[in-house]
Amino acid sequence: MTTEAKILEAVAQMPETLKQEILHYAQYLAEKYAQGSEDQEALEQPKQKRGGFGILKGKIWMADDFDEPLEDMKRYR
Repeated sequence: MTTEAKILEAVAQMPETLKQEILHYAQYLAEKYAQGSEDQEALEQPKQKRGGFGILKGKIWMADDFDEPLEDMKRYR
């Protein structure tokens, strides 16, 4: 089933007031896209991935005694 068919099927089940809202929003999107604004470029270009392995290298450290028992917990042994 195509996206258009799914949209039409969903809209067909909605009350008239919601159909009007969808129509207004679709018109807004069409106008915005037709203007050729900077937003249009954002719609056409996929977002670049951020992050990845090693992105925080050098920003996080762990103490050498991380695995050692805490002084505060000695009484519970």
